[in-house]
Amino acid sequence: MPSFAALASRPTSDTRARRRSASRALYHALQAGAPDADTRTRAAHHLRRKLLETANQPGDLPESPEALHAWRDAGAASVAERYAAYLAERHAGAPRRYFGTRAHALHFLRAVAPTKLVDGSWLYGLTEHAANVRLTPLVHTYLEELGDGAPDKNHVLLYRRLLATHGIAAEDDDSLPDALYEQGLIQLCLAWNAADFLPEVIGFNLAYEQLPLHLLITSYELNELGIDPYYFTLHVTVDNGHSGHARQACDAALALLPRHGDADVFWQRVRAGARLADAGVGTTQVIAGFDLHAEVLRIFQAKAPAGHGAHSNYCRVAGRSVNDWLAQSEEMPAFLQALTDAGWVRPGAPLQQSRFWRLLQGERAEMFGVFSPYELQVLHDWLRGDDASDGQAWNERGAANQARRRPSFRALQRAGRGGAAQPALGDTESALPLDPDVPAFEARLRTLQGAARRAALVAAMAPAEHWTPVGLHATRLFRREAWAG
Repeated sequence: MPSFAALASRPTSDTRARRRSASRALYHALQAGAPDADTRTRAAHHLRRKLLETANQPGDLPESPEALHAWRDAGAASVAERYAAYLAERHAGAPRRYFGTRAHALHFLRAVAPTKLVDGSWLYGLTEHAANVRLTPLVHTYLEELGDGAPDKNHVLLYRRLLATHGIAAEDDDSLPDALYEQGLIQLCLAWNAADFLPEVIGFNLAYEQLPLHLLITSYELNELGIDPYYFTLHVTVDNGHSGHARQACDAALALLPRHGDADVFWQRVRAGARLADAGVGTTQVIAGFDLHAEVLRIFQAKAPAGHGAHSNYCRVAGRSVNDWLAQSEEMPAFLQALTDAGWVRPGAPLQQSRFWRLLQGERAEMFGVFSPYELQVLHDWLRGDDASDGQAWNERGAANQARRRPSFRALQRAGRGGAAQPALGDTESALPLDPDVPAFEARLRTLQGAARRAALVAAMAPAEHWTPVGLHATRLFRREAWAG
């Protein structure tokens, strides 16, 4: 395990902010709302660069579209076989394969957020073409990604609520590596350039909607750690190969093969689009890249500016006031080492032996509320050391590592101790929720008819807005009206 001094050369949040890449800036521009023509052009150029970069990578789709369903069946069988082997290993006593601790799992949720928060967006550009019956299955898939307007099924809203439950910010704070935005950026680029990249959209959808092994293992281990896995289990069910998105993606691709022009050229573009689904940092790479010490250091560096000047000068560590230590975020590796040397923190010992933890939790805790639930979990697992493998939550009472197995999230739900599992927001068609945008949107819709009304609904179903009350309402109306008459 590295010392904090060994991590001192890593960039702080300030330097990361200055180094924000053009790709990351483009991600935010496309996610913010309807982009202008120049931004769409930059998005198209980005797609072309990625297609060139991935052109020589091995493709997963078959050489011929006629083999597509056999390819899907073989992939599903392989995943099922490997998952059965995983379950057998766990039943025989093997440790979790992905998440060593609860903090590790929550860090994963945070790290993949840039992708999950634009879930399904690659199909958005097809919604304005819903009248084309050959595109109808893919538009239906997009609507299902949006939960057909139901708050408890909209994928992005579910993920936002999952993050909020654990005190993880959904908004970018410049602390995640730029590489974690790459996959989400590709999806947004496809969203806003569907007309020019239809074969690539079809191919991306084919690859992305097949059920991967990592989704099954992630769901299993999150549940085991007491974290609501519903966002992930929902994907397991809707992506099933019999009637779900995996099957729909294959059927749609075959139905959209050109009847005029060169079908083989079209299919090669579909295969190229499928390769884009593997661009960026993959799930298992994100999981393997977790460094608990580095995350503790990042948290302290992020807190330093707010904490500087908020402490009394009588509080000193290694002869220096805490205010002095917090004056520069670059001092945090040395500060953490000084806290350890002085006994303020005692990694590997029982929590209550760390005076610093007692400042955060307990009666009259002087620093109560300084750290978010996610940050408290990271600190909790760091201080507990190897004992944190039991998956104990930072606010659990007593030790979770007992003779009997730790209760899963679902077991806690059944016992009435797990809280609500991804609760709905009470948003129904008859009683829209309190929101400043809903009355204005409703008033605008009353002035529109035909194509103008349809365009307003499509705009509200864009990646930036479909998870909001207005977007959910627009999705329900679009679902009802798009194919009416």
